[in-house]
Amino acid sequence: MTAPIPRDIPDLPPIPGHVVLPPTVVPARAVLIPARRRPVAAFRGLIALLALTGVAIELLAADIPPTTALSHFTIQSGILLALVMLASARCAWSAHHPLPGALTGAALFYVIAAALVHHVLLAHASSPFATPDGTGTGTGTAWQTAATHILHTAVPVAAALDWLLLTPAGRLHLRQAPAWLLYPLAYLAFTLARGELLLPGAQDRYLYPFLDVAQHGYKIVLGNALLVGLALYALAVLLVALDHIRPTPVRRPR
Repeated sequence: MTAPIPRDIPDLPPIPGHVVLPPTVVPARAVLIPARRRPVAAFRGLIALLALTGVAIELLAADIPPTTALSHFTIQSGILLALVMLASARCAWSAHHPLPGALTGAALFYVIAAALVHHVLLAHASSPFATPDGTGTGTGTAWQTAATHILHTAVPVAAALDWLLLTPAGRLHLRQAPAWLLYPLAYLAFTLARGELLLPGAQDRYLYPFLDVAQHGYKIVLGNALLVGLALYALAVLLVALDHIRPTPVRRPR
């Protein structure tokens, strides 16, 4: 017969040298396996194709040198969005972890910023900087008009729909907003330096009317740049706020 088990078992003494580790927080991406999202990948691939189509039309159909067209903020932001969308499509197709929210948010921010500058400052009839075709150059063809609508309307709307309907919420943070403004600030320095290097009277010396130093002077141009910069920062803060109050898209069970 075995000995009876005592009802009260005394507590065992602690093991000498044993250190109790504090609880740690494991990020969700370390334990959750991403699922294939091929419809999402296809949609993002179409967005990239749309952006590249607009850029290609602008480069081939515009009556300005390709280097001048590539110097426009809209073209650069469109190329960046296309690259980000292609990378995001690959992640969704191959069940890889998504791209960092700071990168995807920046690409969305830049195309929306370019669209707002176009529609508010360049294409709006009441704007003092309005141009006949709304491109900032004052000249345009039917193909260039199509490229303008693609890059300033269709692409931003498609990118916003991808963000609202297909991207998890809460991935943008307020600390990212100042970093997003570094590229527009660098672009301002680039376009002003470019204008100084070109000869007076050269075509498209300054790429946007509100940055035309030859016509307005540095005081007014820098004031315009400050107002645009404040508006862009407000836009960045608004995107972050919307990202934290919008619902997360629901994934259907596989």
